[in-house]
Amino acid sequence: MTYCVGLKLERGLVMAADTRTNAGLDNIASFRKLHTWEKRGERVFVLLSAGNLAVTQAVIAELDEQLANAAAEDIKSLFEVSNMYQAARLVGMSLKGARETHVEQGLSGDAFSAQFIFGGQIGDEPVRLFHIYSEGN
Repeated sequence: MTYCVGLKLERGLVMAADTRTNAGLDNIASFRKLHTWEKRGERVFVLLSAGNLAVTQAVIAELDEQLANAAAEDIKSLFEVSNMYQAARLVGMSLKGARETHVEQGLSGDAFSAQFIFGGQIGDEPVRLFHIYSEGN
């Protein structure tokens, strides 16, 4: 079970996540579930992940790849969107694509659910906080 929390306060956001991904008597695994992206003075994003590890890792990898290739391939990334709603939609579309890839391979869609708490700020826009989940927002 994953534990993530995002709090929107008057002075900003508080975001926290555990790292436990698997548990058993002798088998405890961990993975980072709190990710950040920042253009100093312009925008900052925090993403907390829960659910199927393959799906959440695929979403993080796609967001990173979009940032690395945005200028070369003229694609939208977190650093090109104009507001937090558009940034949340990018995360949601990445989640949708990751799930569809697994389902197309004949794997059960229910086993590949994931959820995210996504927050941040772009420019002078108010701080925003979103819950992004597999079923769609």
